[in-house]
Amino acid sequence: MNKAILNGALAIAGAAALAAALGGCNEQARYDAEHQAGANPPLPRAHNFFAPPMQVPKYVGWKNGEAPKVAPGLKIEKIASGLEHPRQVYVLPNGDILVAESNSPNEEAVTTPKQLIAGLIEGRSGKKGEGANRITLLRKRADGSGEWDKYVFIDHLHSPFGMQLIGDTLYVADTDAILKYPYKDGETGISTRGVELADLPDTINHHWTKSLLASPDGKKLYVGVGSNSNVGENGLDVEYRRADVLEVDIATGGSRIYAAGIRNPTGLQWEPKTGRLWAIANERDEIGADLVPDYLTSVQEGGFYGWPYSYYGHHVDRRAQPQRPDLVAKAISPDYAIGSHVAPLGLTFYTGTGLPEQYRGGAFIGEHGSWDRSPLSGYAVAYVAFENGKPVGAPKPVVTGFASDDQKELHGAPVGVTQDRDGALVIADDVGNVVWRVTGSGG
Repeated sequence: MNKAILNGALAIAGAAALAAALGGCNEQARYDAEHQAGANPPLPRAHNFFAPPMQVPKYVGWKNGEAPKVAPGLKIEKIASGLEHPRQVYVLPNGDILVAESNSPNEEAVTTPKQLIAGLIEGRSGKKGEGANRITLLRKRADGSGEWDKYVFIDHLHSPFGMQLIGDTLYVADTDAILKYPYKDGETGISTRGVELADLPDTINHHWTKSLLASPDGKKLYVGVGSNSNVGENGLDVEYRRADVLEVDIATGGSRIYAAGIRNPTGLQWEPKTGRLWAIANERDEIGADLVPDYLTSVQEGGFYGWPYSYYGHHVDRRAQPQRPDLVAKAISPDYAIGSHVAPLGLTFYTGTGLPEQYRGGAFIGEHGSWDRSPLSGYAVAYVAFENGKPVGAPKPVVTGFASDDQKELHGAPVGVTQDRDGALVIADDVGNVVWRVTGSGG
């Protein structure tokens, strides 16, 4: 950022931050996730803000003995701590758990006062701490103690996120490339340098995470690539192959756009009954506390989901320039809203039997939490029930307590979620720097 912009930003930062805080008090959300869930969420009139209202709790972390709260019939334990921004968790066939520790590569140019102010305010939450740029392996001890050992599995990565094992090859999605590594069952570290399978879009890195999912036959990898902006304000040239789900061929490394117009598809999974591809997505900001709801949706091959020109089908976003009514006309409405600004970053369909019956067959979503909504939304792991391959009802908070009851302090924030070999739910908490494990309270 040039000196003039920096000086101007610093001069108005205090006033703008105060205005944002006051705006947050005046711009209260009207809907909670339960009332804004489903196929047809209420969508109020959009607002334009000079400085968007912000409400960000202050980071305090977890004290000794503290833990998130869980719903009745569940219990929670800490299986790893002292990590550096654990973002995603992946279970290997032998029961070991891989943890991607990373955060933004901080390569986005700060060119406006608004960016600087938002960064300063968000930074107080602990979400912007430096990640370790590595993958750590967790292994449960065989002595029955319930303790887990920690090993550095792969080091010197570049903001890793997605992980997938196909046969004896482990694929890791850095922010700029998919790397492949030889894997041997039982090893606690890989020293071999990764080989690039395919490059990934990495200009500016407004949304840097790259979710990763293998096809059932192991021949393809699907990659969630977020946009380089909120609504295209950095120009559309830098959005090439972004706000997309890419399909990558394992044999050649070649890729194509599988589906487009998904602002930030941070989690991809196969729905177990239908075998269809589903994604969670972070929708756009800065037009209101209740706009736009983040969502969970099936992903159609060749489908277009609106970004940046429209949201929830044909609701036009006038900020996107130039306007594209031809694309708006083709936009697919998401299947299921999960609430505005909950920031979903983790998705898993639960197929085990280790949790009570009411949590079987549906989807768990790690909600990283809002920064521009009052009251706060997200900061929880939610469960969405499925029937006949479709979501039903409202999201149910299952793991909560990451933010204090008065919403002023932040202990942690859930990101990746997965199911371990014993049917427990495993949660990466990147603000608390912990991995949690949730089981049925009966053992």
